[in-house]
Amino acid sequence: MIGILRLAVAVCVAIVLSQFPAFSDQYVQRLGGQVDALSRVAAEFDASAQGAGLTRERALADLSGSAFRDAHQSNMRDVFARLDRARQDLELLRLAGPLERMLLPHRIRDGETLAATWGDFRPAVPVTVAGLWAAGIGLVLGWLLAGLAGRVFRRPQDRLGWR
Repeated sequence: MIGILRLAVAVCVAIVLSQFPAFSDQYVQRLGGQVDALSRVAAEFDASAQGAGLTRERALADLSGSAFRDAHQSNMRDVFARLDRARQDLELLRLAGPLERMLLPHRIRDGETLAATWGDFRPAVPVTVAGLWAAGIGLVLGWLLAGLAGRVFRRPQDRLGWR
């Protein structure tokens, strides 16, 4: 019975991890779109600043003095910070292969992009090499985790070999 339960956990983890390569590919595509859109906003702001003879920082500093201007300054600072993070993450995720991305979950951190990707993602049978490898890794990982959980949650007398 415990062996069947352990196998069931391993298969479930395999199924979940088999979806990661396709999900991460879709996330990278969406993140690229976010970088493009944010880059346009930043370029337009910089062009306006340059047209007024200002640097980006000086233009941001000039955006103060009223509730609206302060809010707009804060929004633009958020845009520039998000653009920098997204560019860095996109560069690393594009360099990494689908399986390597499993080691970079901290780079899948843009909440808006993650939510949009998750909202549109539809699981499918993995037919790519990366998907099959991810499923295999998930199977082994699930088997090991289920075995570890079984050892941790056993009754104390069973762990010590008393019966």
